[in-house]
Amino acid sequence: MCAPECFDAVARELDRRSLLKGALAGGVAIAAAAAPKPASARQMPVIANRVVDLTHTLSPEFPTYGGGKQLEIETLKTFEKDGYNTKKWTLSEHTGTHIDAPIHFSASGASADEIPADQLVAPLVMIDIRERADGDANTTLTPDDIKAWIKANGPIPPGACVAMNSGWDRHATSAKFRNADDKGVMHFPGFHGESAKMLLEEADIVGIASDTISLDQGQSKDFACHVSLLPAGKWGLENVANLSAVSPKGATIVVGVTKIKGATGGPTRVMALM
Repeated sequence: MCAPECFDAVARELDRRSLLKGALAGGVAIAAAAAPKPASARQMPVIANRVVDLTHTLSPEFPTYGGGKQLEIETLKTFEKDGYNTKKWTLSEHTGTHIDAPIHFSASGASADEIPADQLVAPLVMIDIRERADGDANTTLTPDDIKAWIKANGPIPPGACVAMNSGWDRHATSAKFRNADDKGVMHFPGFHGESAKMLLEEADIVGIASDTISLDQGQSKDFACHVSLLPAGKWGLENVANLSAVSPKGATIVVGVTKIKGATGGPTRVMALM
């Protein structure tokens, strides 16, 4: 049994600790309020009424840049025999609707798993060149197209993805998608190399998107767009679908990258929030 003096001493000690705890809590709160927020956290409120799927369904028959199959599917288990279904995929990273990570065309750029998540949700700038592409398979998205979009819609938003809509996605189930001539040279639209340079110098973009097999046009031999953008830390999306269902501005693109360590790219589920 503690004497009255003991109770008094304990009470004084508890009061002292309470005061100390309160002071510490206050200090922590002040410090937390004063601490800067992480620079990598990009504020992006998104309000959407609908979702547009910008992804082609991938199958072994989907057209590829080289012309050969880049996806094989093997059934391992079936529900009827094993009580569950599972399959094995063997595929190239750059198959179907997919992302090109910076390391795809650079010595030390970010791999697909290293692209910051806040760079995979971005304002979507859709530049429509369908009318020109209908009459010229070798057309490109030029700096003049970018200037015309800016004149009509205002500046390209910071952290945007700029997408070329040539309407070429409608050919994805036929040989027209590659559109190779008798010499094996492909003919389809892409970004002009000068457009890539312009976007790097005059806009704050995170990446670009094309509705064809490549960011560059089919005839390209120097891959000027890849060579400019990817080493600069930007990503590219190829084989994007349904851009005609997206407004020129106001949409948000969501890029669901396959997060495999060291990947130079990978099949990707891409959506637009409108």
